[in-house]
Amino acid sequence: MNKVLTILIGAMLLFTLTACEQGNIGATPTQNEASVSTPVAEINSEPTLNTESGAPIENEEEVSQVGNGSSSGEVPVVYMTTEISPEGLIAIYEALGREATGNVAVKISTGEPGGNHFLSPDLIKDLVQAVEGTIVDANTAYGGQRASTAMHYQVAEDHGFTAIAPVEILDGDGEMPLPVTGGQHLTEDIVGAGYANYDFHIVLSHFKGHAMAGLGGAIKNMSIGYASSAGKTLIHSSGHSTTSWNGGTQDTFLESMAEAAKAIADDAGENILYISVMNHLSVDCDCDSNPAAPTMADIGILASLDPVALDKACIDLVYSAPDGQDLVNRMEARNGPHCIDYAAEIGLGSLEYDLVSIDD
Repeated sequence: MNKVLTILIGAMLLFTLTACEQGNIGATPTQNEASVSTPVAEINSEPTLNTESGAPIENEEEVSQVGNGSSSGEVPVVYMTTEISPEGLIAIYEALGREATGNVAVKISTGEPGGNHFLSPDLIKDLVQAVEGTIVDANTAYGGQRASTAMHYQVAEDHGFTAIAPVEILDGDGEMPLPVTGGQHLTEDIVGAGYANYDFHIVLSHFKGHAMAGLGGAIKNMSIGYASSAGKTLIHSSGHSTTSWNGGTQDTFLESMAEAAKAIADDAGENILYISVMNHLSVDCDCDSNPAAPTMADIGILASLDPVALDKACIDLVYSAPDGQDLVNRMEARNGPHCIDYAAEIGLGSLEYDLVSIDD
């Protein structure tokens, strides 16, 4: 069993964010907007372990508590390894102590042709096959080569995913609604009808920047990622339309992503887990056919049973990285962390977490 260690993250300054209005998405952050708290290093303690799963079940002392939110009950654990490899991915999945059973969907982005930062089939193959999973994605709402089901399947083949596992484009045969509770903008999340085929979901995300959302992690993969083309438009328009992206502001778009993600989490219950790979850390998304080259080093693989804690940990690691300023600038210019803050506000998860290494 790997010895579980606590990762200490250095203290950082508070960064100020702005709420960008639609049509001014790339605005520079202004003062007096919501700020993102950054981690404060705590103590070096070793949690008591569950002898079957290896997961912490009780801490005698507080372990690197992070964030500016509050959570009910125990602070969620985010596991981390710096080994970005098939073995590291299997190990981080096993550390969670939650077995993916039944018909398992592995939600990834298949990546827009022209880009090369999407998760490699060689990296994810062993995990997908270990859980006998099906790789799933949904059609885009912005054109490109993944806007239709036939083209999207071709992209999945060209990018090597059909060679390692079955692939399903979730909205290839229609769409279905999931109720949204506790939101301000959406009453339903429109996902691909194929969503109903699965008993368990592994949200396997590539953490990186994004031209519109500022960042893409677990919450974006759950919301925009599962949504049908119409559902994506509903999110972008903040609940106003399934045919036009107009109708919302930058912040209401970000909040709508959180609401759609909550619909997925509420429906899945305990039959879901979240893994994010922090490599190829471009300021651009895998949906970009010509993404910017990364200007920072790879960080590792993180996983949690709490998607908010997972995204918050990834954000904090970018802020802590000595070479992360370009990605920080992208996140702040789009007010991206507001999505995570709002997700915690509506009960999707916790901004506090314990970051625990599974490395030897």
